[in-house]
Amino acid sequence: MPGPRLFEPLTIDGLTLANRIVIAPMCQYSAVDGCMTDWHLIHLGQLALSGAGLLTIEAAAVVPEGRITYADVGLYDAATQAAMGRTLDGIRRHSDMPVGVQLAHAGRKASTDLPWHGGATIAPSSPNGWQTVAPSPLGFGADDTPPVALDRDGLAALRDAFAAAAKRAAELELDLVQLHGAHGYLLHQFLSPLSNRRDDAYGGSLENRMRFPLEVFDAVRAAFPAGKPVTMRVSGTDWVEGGWTIDQTVAFAQALEARGCSAIHVSSGGLDARQAIPVGPGYQVPLARAVKQAVGIPVVAVGLITEPDHAEAIVGTGDADLVAVARTILYDPHWPWHAAAALGGTVVAPNQYLRSQPRQYKDLLQPPVAR
Repeated sequence: MPGPRLFEPLTIDGLTLANRIVIAPMCQYSAVDGCMTDWHLIHLGQLALSGAGLLTIEAAAVVPEGRITYADVGLYDAATQAAMGRTLDGIRRHSDMPVGVQLAHAGRKASTDLPWHGGATIAPSSPNGWQTVAPSPLGFGADDTPPVALDRDGLAALRDAFAAAAKRAAELELDLVQLHGAHGYLLHQFLSPLSNRRDDAYGGSLENRMRFPLEVFDAVRAAFPAGKPVTMRVSGTDWVEGGWTIDQTVAFAQALEARGCSAIHVSSGGLDARQAIPVGPGYQVPLARAVKQAVGIPVVAVGLITEPDHAEAIVGTGDADLVAVARTILYDPHWPWHAAAALGGTVVAPNQYLRSQPRQYKDLLQPPVAR
């Protein structure tokens, strides 16, 4: 009998994943001046022992002003790179799980307070606040200080900042780079007609709205080593009439594939407060399915995927090639273990944890390959 599809290996470019479970990027709002702290070692370290196929570091801003909050992680200078390197060194001493990083710029959704302090926008004149930038001078909230519309020099500088961050990721020997083109952040802001009202070559038509995100992708792909994956996370729809749609997402995904994108991670929403999202288990899977049917590269589905049978059905039916988990694995850091037990798969576990093997699943936990 064949084993579960969820626990079959998958190779993306030159990177082989042990299974189809991806740990999605999850912002922790716990950095100091863009630098990772002990919290990140604890948080990412436990996830690196989870048995998933890939661990993705949270959104790392490519410039200080691209952070969502003043406590976001960055990868924009020697200090932020060194801090991330220390975290990676700690993880790699005890886990062989591949690690990627999401490179990001929050655009008009930057300069906000910590979520547990309410997450409100912080004015440029206030402590921990700064002037935001965007495709057009349209704030996310009605009371927000309007962002400054990026001019050609600003666009070129940010494109180069993404490339520089990708080079830093390469120096850290990260296995994968993901560009954040979703959730209402800068690259998504260029894509959506709700936030992009430009009348130059970067606004108006779909081709024009895709131009800057594609330029960023090209720059990052050129900066990150050949044979290592560069992927993109996209919002499949804004869930707002007149906004970004799944048909436009498909066109964007096809353009990315033509440029050498390694995989597409399909999420949704985040751009407009008017969004009406029909939240429920797997509510974004149809968006991933639509992209999967239009491209030949791997597609990642995400969003309220909490049950092993559901995850198995998503990859087993071909709706997506991988599933991503976030809140699910925060709640249950050994979710891949429990999914493997439920489906009849196996996972690699640290030698120190092998004694926890349940009697009824004697082959569930496999020791790591000797280094």
